[in-house]
Amino acid sequence: MTEIGAGTRKGGNFISEWFGHRIYPMARSDDAVLRDQQMERCPFLSAAKGEPNRCIKNEKSRGVCTVSTTSGGRRQDWLVCPYRALDPSLLSSTVRRLFGFGDAQPATIMPAIRLADPEMRAEVADRLNAGERVFIYFDEKLGGELSIPSTSRSPEFSFDVTIIEVEWADGRPHVGRFGVLEIQTMDFHGTYGHAVRNLKDTLRMLPERFAEMLNQTPRLMSEKVEGPNIANVFKRTFYQMMFKFQLGRSERCAGCALAIPQAVWDSWKPHLGEPVLVPQGDGTFNLFQPGRERPPHVPAWVFVFDLDMASPQTPAPINIASIIATDAPSFSYYALDVAPAAALENIATPDGMISLLARRLAGLWPDLARTIVINGQELLRPKRSRRKRDPASLS
Repeated sequence: MTEIGAGTRKGGNFISEWFGHRIYPMARSDDAVLRDQQMERCPFLSAAKGEPNRCIKNEKSRGVCTVSTTSGGRRQDWLVCPYRALDPSLLSSTVRRLFGFGDAQPATIMPAIRLADPEMRAEVADRLNAGERVFIYFDEKLGGELSIPSTSRSPEFSFDVTIIEVEWADGRPHVGRFGVLEIQTMDFHGTYGHAVRNLKDTLRMLPERFAEMLNQTPRLMSEKVEGPNIANVFKRTFYQMMFKFQLGRSERCAGCALAIPQAVWDSWKPHLGEPVLVPQGDGTFNLFQPGRERPPHVPAWVFVFDLDMASPQTPAPINIASIIATDAPSFSYYALDVAPAAALENIATPDGMISLLARRLAGLWPDLARTIVINGQELLRPKRSRRKRDPASLS
């Protein structure tokens, strides 16, 4: 593997993974990486299906897996394609938490689309018969998306990934409980189209120097790439997550897991009142409303993960940073009680909304602006007029 680096820029937004392989801050290139990029192959869908699969994204964003920006004083990767999270370790950890069994117990986890192969069905039956646990998962491209149909009293809700346990009984397989995995990506303002075009043109004209050119010319990966739309993602996602976190109340459901990149989780913390995670003895954390104990069956899990940028492996593996047990009432408490309370406390502070109102009014109606008082003090005091001195008094 050839690695050539020219260092990272402190600012700016860059496409950081293209067709599954890192191109920023250091582009990696070997024959396999170059083939994926030239064939526009998605390594994650290809691995899941067991056969080559082209990237499914549209022309202007094709191949873009993650985008690197500076957030909170440090550079982070933001996931922009949910298939980037189809990592065997993340899937295994999610399934084991939802269905309640440990790492020592063998389990097979595969996309449902593979069951179209009679040999695979026979293999599943053999594994079930041998006492192994088997799970299949459905996704839009891996067997078809599943959803709860709408009724007159409830909306339709589709699932990113639906996991089904296949059980062995009476000498044949049966459908067992289901679990839900939601994968949180980030929306970005604008388009990646200009940077994607730069990458395609450079790869077409200089394939043998592709990595070198990217490392020497970082702007190729950043042209007109705008920042993340943080507030929109939380607002768009919150109600859906509250709804899906409640699924664990059904005896047919093993629960719901939210897989969220570290960068997105960090951006969500202010919306949740900067919650304190309580460590448990099993390596997980609790995020429950004060006075609310973790139930024997946890209905909702949050998996916070990041990409291992330092790994020599490509695509870079996923590291799970935190596994958080929670439920819908607790998530709602932090989002709708704790965070608003903190916002209310900030209304009447020197840097709060009332102070901003005073500054806005100062240019429109100064006398009205001076009536605004915080902690017994006027925010805007009338300016003292300077007395003009008589020139004669100076002599």
